[in-house]
Amino acid sequence: MSIANYAVHARPSRGRLFPEAESPTRSPWQRDRDRVVHSSGFRRLQYKTQVFINHEGDFFRTRLTHSLEVAQIARSMARHLAVDEDVTEAVALAHDLGHTPFGHAGEDALAEAMAQWGGFDHNTQAMRQVTVLERRYLDFDGLNLTWETLEGLAKHNGPVDSPSGWLRDYDAAHPLQLDQFASVEAQLAALADDIAYHGHDLDDGVRSGLLSLDDLADVPIVGEALAEARRRVDTTPPGRETAFGVAGMGDAPQLRRARAIDRDQRLRHETVRRVINVLASDVLEQTRLNLGRLEPRSADDVRRADRSMVAFSPRIADANAAIREFLFARLYRHWKVNRMTHKARRVTKELFATLSESPALLPDEWRALAGADKTVQMRVVADYLASMTDRFAMEEHRRLTDLSVAE
Repeated sequence: MSIANYAVHARPSRGRLFPEAESPTRSPWQRDRDRVVHSSGFRRLQYKTQVFINHEGDFFRTRLTHSLEVAQIARSMARHLAVDEDVTEAVALAHDLGHTPFGHAGEDALAEAMAQWGGFDHNTQAMRQVTVLERRYLDFDGLNLTWETLEGLAKHNGPVDSPSGWLRDYDAAHPLQLDQFASVEAQLAALADDIAYHGHDLDDGVRSGLLSLDDLADVPIVGEALAEARRRVDTTPPGRETAFGVAGMGDAPQLRRARAIDRDQRLRHETVRRVINVLASDVLEQTRLNLGRLEPRSADDVRRADRSMVAFSPRIADANAAIREFLFARLYRHWKVNRMTHKARRVTKELFATLSESPALLPDEWRALAGADKTVQMRVVADYLASMTDRFAMEEHRRLTDLSVAE
C-alpha cells in the first residue's frame, strides 16, 4: 500500500544506534515490532495489571491485552490515514514496557521512592527496557530499535520539555529531537491508548460489578451508546435457548435468568464497541482536518508543527475528559479498588526499602549490575522492581518478609 508523504518512510530510515544489515524480507519497522513481541518485557505484561490485581479474575485486562488492543486500534487508524502501519504497531506494542507491577499504584510508589535518585516514570522506563535492560543479542544491549520507533516511544505524548537525567543523557548520545512532536504514527499510538483505556475500563468496571450499566447512562458518548444498544436489543427477537443447552425448558426461571445475563453481557459489549467507534472515528476526522491545514510534505513537517496533528475534536475531547473523570470517581477510586491500591503501594514501598538498604539481597544477575555506587544501586533496584509482574512482586515480598518462606 502506498503511504502519504507525511508518513515515516522505511527508505531512508534514520537507522539504528548500532548499524545492522537490513532484512531482505521485513521492513525496519516490522523487525522492530517482532523484536518487541519476542522480548521478555513484553511477555511479562501478561501478569501486570491495569485496574484489577492479577489474582482478582482471569478475564480482566492486563498490560498485555491492553497493549494488543491499543495496537489494533492504532493500526486500523494508520491504515485509514495512509501512514505506516508497522511502526505504528511497534510503538503501540512497546509503549507500556516500562510499567511496574500493580498499575499506577506501583508506579506512584516507585516514583516516590526514587525521588532523590533521578525519579521514575514508566515512559522513560520503557525506553530503558528497549535500549538497556533487554539482553538478547550478542552485539548490543537492548533491542536496537530504529530511530523512528524510539522517538515514538519517547515522544508519543508530545515533546519532552523536562527529560529525566537518564533520558537526557541518552538523547545526548543518540539525539531524538525531544523538543519536537513525534510522527503521525506515534501520535496515533498515543490516542489509541486513550481510546482503549476507556473502552476496556468501562467493560471491566461493569463486569466486576463495581459499575452497573445504569451508572453509564449520563456519561457523555457512553450514555448515548448504551441507549442505542438498548434500542437494538429491544428490537432483536428473543431466542438462542440452545446456546445455553436448555432447549425445551420453555420459560423456566433458569432460562429467564440465562437470557437476562446474556442480554446484559451483549449490551455491555455493544456499548463499548460503539464508544470505541465514536472516539476513533472522531480522531480520524479531526486528524484529516489538521493535516489538511498544515499540508505537511514530510514526517519532519509533522514533527516541526506547533501542535499535535492527531487529536480529538473539541467536542469529543471534552466528552473524553468527562469519561475519564467518571472512571476516576466511580471506578479507580472505588473503595474496593482503593484497598488493593493501598496494599499494592505498601508492597512496592517495602520491597524498595528492603532491597535498597541491602542490595546483597538482589538475585545474582541484578546484584552484579548494582556495584558499589549508591545511585547506580538505587536505579538497579528500581529496574528490578519495575520488571516484576504482580504475582512475582507478591511472592518476592513474602520471601523477604515472611520467616516461614524457605528462600
